[in-house]
Amino acid sequence: MKYLKNEYGYYLTREKGLANNTINAYLRDLEQYINHLTKYRNIKYPNTIKKADVQAFLKALKQKNLTAKSISRKLSSIKGFHQFLLLEREVETDVASLIEAPKQEKSLPDVLTVEEVFKLISSLKDDDPLTLRNIALLELIYGSGLRVSELLNLKVFDIHLVANYVKIIGKGNKERIVPLGQMSVVAIREYLAKGRPHLVKVENNYLFLNQYGNKLSRQGFYKILKKMGNDVGITKDISPHTLRHSFATHLLEAGVDLRTLQELLGHEDISTTQIYTHISKKHLQEAYLKAHPRAKESK
Repeated sequence: MKYLKNEYGYYLTREKGLANNTINAYLRDLEQYINHLTKYRNIKYPNTIKKADVQAFLKALKQKNLTAKSISRKLSSIKGFHQFLLLEREVETDVASLIEAPKQEKSLPDVLTVEEVFKLISSLKDDDPLTLRNIALLELIYGSGLRVSELLNLKVFDIHLVANYVKIIGKGNKERIVPLGQMSVVAIREYLAKGRPHLVKVENNYLFLNQYGNKLSRQGFYKILKKMGNDVGITKDISPHTLRHSFATHLLEAGVDLRTLQELLGHEDISTTQIYTHISKKHLQEAYLKAHPRAKESK
């Protein structure tokens, strides 16, 4: 069995071309799996493995309090190994193929309250180029709910301030039109007039530039947000995704329907958008418990 595990490692390298870290992770999972089969199921040859043996290993992982996410990853490693065994004719059937991964609880992303967003933006009062850029960044990502990659890949000619919209190239190279709010228009206009010209060092069409005149990176924007949050005393872990999630949640709470929100966010499947209904309900409940004078007594 361990010989076949090593052969599988060569297969992943030669045939699949996977990265060393990925291959090593798969092989660690398989080492654990094979040791379990040998020690607790008395299995030495792959053609004697049954579906129940795989399920017993997964049950043992659960008893060790591994998360559903970790168990799913190990099951993925096992399934790949059994597919390889079938391909190499070491087994006649793939006993792992129909085993389903455990359901994972979807963790709700952090969102800011409307007050926290306003606090973040209103803290930026200077009119130097970098501050004007930061205001435009915040107004645009919160005002239009863009993905961070969409935001930072914007070109100057993608912005249409007179018509109040921005052209986005999203996932799968799909184009969509997203409306611009008035505050976004004002902030971008100010940045284009008084901020960006001072940041340009060489010919560059990207809308948002760093202090060296290059396209602002994802890491750079993340650091900017972290500092802003710390400066105004927001203890939540703020990231570009936090502002996109906040945009979606606040629109739902204001009455925007799911289909419209799906279009704005660029989701292919509406089930992806539906997570925001859970966030919205959570926010409404928290607001109720905080504000209603008899909420705690009536629980």
